[in-house]
Amino acid sequence: MTTQQLILSLVLATMVFSVALELRVEDFTRVAKTPRAVICGLIPQFILLPVATWLATLALDLPPNMEAAMILVAACPGGSLSNVVTHLGRGNTALSVSVSAVASVIALFATPFNFSWMIASNPATAAWLRELAIDPSAIWISLLLLLAVPMGLGLLFSHQLPGITARIRKPLGNFAVAALLLFIVAGLIKERQLLTLGLLPTLLIVVLHNASGLFFGWITSVTMRVSEKDRRAVMIEGGMQNSGLALGIIGVQFNSDLGMVTLASLWGIWHIVSGLSLAWWWRRKDARSVA
Repeated sequence: MTTQQLILSLVLATMVFSVALELRVEDFTRVAKTPRAVICGLIPQFILLPVATWLATLALDLPPNMEAAMILVAACPGGSLSNVVTHLGRGNTALSVSVSAVASVIALFATPFNFSWMIASNPATAAWLRELAIDPSAIWISLLLLLAVPMGLGLLFSHQLPGITARIRKPLGNFAVAALLLFIVAGLIKERQLLTLGLLPTLLIVVLHNASGLFFGWITSVTMRVSEKDRRAVMIEGGMQNSGLALGIIGVQFNSDLGMVTLASLWGIWHIVSGLSLAWWWRRKDARSVA
């Protein structure tokens, strides 16, 4: 592992640790009160979007690194911004927090599992990994170490030292996000000659990919007949993947492959745009209903 990869691993672990500091016991106990709605929010994240993405990569003739990035993003849990966007869109924020909490724990196993079998069963990405001399089992182990260890330490730390946790939670999270963004910007500047209008097809793929996550959230919530506020939370959870986690893994395991970094970075930007746009539309809808 190079010095750059080691530093990025530490940054990513710090990010996961800071997310774990945000979780509380009531986030999990709340699940017992609304298990059906929470399950509804988990299905798009860990089943529908990953499987649909895998099928899409089999059907489409895309560069292997782009397909690998799509699979990785789809295998990641929902992003931490989902709770804020759900609140702005007047959805069920408590449900969003509960889904995020449970998804963070499930992701310790589901993310490496989904990524491993999807990559290995796609001939193009499997061959690409062999060319890079990357062992899929090493990726699985790396994902577990980057997720499980800092997540477990964060949960233990917040439980044993609540006072210190309250003081360091926000600055630590801001530091980790800023450090990760610095790595991304530095990598894009280094390869700036490749950043042209040729990115538009990649952006289109990201937009459609993100839209499918939102759609799966909507169709699942409609099928399971949850309330309107719950439906909004489920849609946001389904469409806001943790692209920051994906970027960290790309930096550590794939040496910041430009194609993968570009797709994951565009995901990180676009899902904020789509999420806030939905929140704005929902607020306008509520305002019209009141009027």
